[in-house]
Amino acid sequence: MAEKQVTIEVSDGAAIPRTGDRGLVSAWRLSFLIALALFLYLIVFRQEPYLRLLKLLPDGIIVTLEVTCASIGLSVVIGLFTGLGRLSRNRLVNLVASTYVEVVRGIPLLVQLFYLYYALARFVLLPDMAAAVIGMSVCYGAYMGEVFRAGIQSIDRGQTEAAMSLGLNRMQTMFSVILPQAWRTILPPVGNESIALLKDTSLVSILAVSDLLRRGREFAAESFLYFETYTLIAIVYLLITLILSKLVSLMEERLGQYERP
Repeated sequence: MAEKQVTIEVSDGAAIPRTGDRGLVSAWRLSFLIALALFLYLIVFRQEPYLRLLKLLPDGIIVTLEVTCASIGLSVVIGLFTGLGRLSRNRLVNLVASTYVEVVRGIPLLVQLFYLYYALARFVLLPDMAAAVIGMSVCYGAYMGEVFRAGIQSIDRGQTEAAMSLGLNRMQTMFSVILPQAWRTILPPVGNESIALLKDTSLVSILAVSDLLRRGREFAAESFLYFETYTLIAIVYLLITLILSKLVSLMEERLGQYERP
């Protein structure tokens, strides 16, 4: 008797609080309430230095979200074409896409950012924001590519055959039939990768990008209040991550409603 193969999925993104997992939903609520209560306590009852630090963070939060949104959008596009390349029958296209995935996933993101911003400055000097977005997008595009590849492969081959029997070519079949169905499978891991990307934006502070972490580092360097600074920074990151994980959960539930007859 053949053993059933079990696939264990591990991601460095936040756990998505799905309604079917009561423990995780309860943990999300508890984590959010604790983080929010601690944030309010520090701001209201420990105004010095937390309120002073908080006044310096809004522009850093905006920059963090700008880098995150731009990188997610670009990485999804890169991931789509990478996933299609990985499934291409053209050996050269398949080889290029597969090599891109292997090389990029084999180099730490921090090293990629240093290389893009400092090493390549010998040939072309990129603005800090552009370097941050390009670096994050290229890195996560490789991960998104594998997500799209797996999502497309999850669709029954009969769907392709039926579409082509109706006169659609391969490109029309892919974008009109396969991808709309695969998106339901692709969304959860894309959401996880997006949240992981948000957390990794903290690395762009080494490129002189005035993100959330860099604003905190500047405050800590001036005040020497490292404990207070990084406590508040951690809470803000946690709140943003928890909110995004909930939004992904709501999107999944909405797609699940569309699937029901």
